[in-house]
Amino acid sequence: MTTTPTVTRQHTVIDSPYGALTLVATDGVLSGLYMTGQRHRPPEETFGAPDLRPFGEAARQLNAYFAGELTEFDLPLRLEGTPFQRGVWAELVRIPYGETRSYGELAGRLGKPGASRAVGLANGKNPIGIIVPCHRVIGASGSLTGYGGGLDRKQQLLAFERGAEGEAPVLF
Repeated sequence: MTTTPTVTRQHTVIDSPYGALTLVATDGVLSGLYMTGQRHRPPEETFGAPDLRPFGEAARQLNAYFAGELTEFDLPLRLEGTPFQRGVWAELVRIPYGETRSYGELAGRLGKPGASRAVGLANGKNPIGIIVPCHRVIGASGSLTGYGGGLDRKQQLLAFERGAEGEAPVLF
């Protein structure tokens, strides 16, 4: 008889300048960062038991990021998705802090120049927002297009990373 391996999930909620963030760990590794009201947010019952233990370093790095002291995250991540989605997400973490790329540019980097819509769909399903910076992807014309956390948050995160004066984050 074959047994299915047991997966342990835990979660916690932390405050941020952009509203509450739900962090989810699978077997002790960060596998989700979701904003309140986020599109494609899994049901709460899939997040596992509340537990702070797996999230100390993630919370520390997020606090440093929001304080303007950290521009690149260094955390083990468990990104669960199709091979194409994981390829898109790997490209997202290569976008430097404060910069943007278009969906078409990402498609080209993946060797699929006609796949900008597919890149957009994969971007929208990114399970670890902010740390895997899907907010740094914009339309070909430079316009802000789709963001699972809402366009207001996307605009605020981009302004924050650019160091724009007078662009104080709005709490949700």
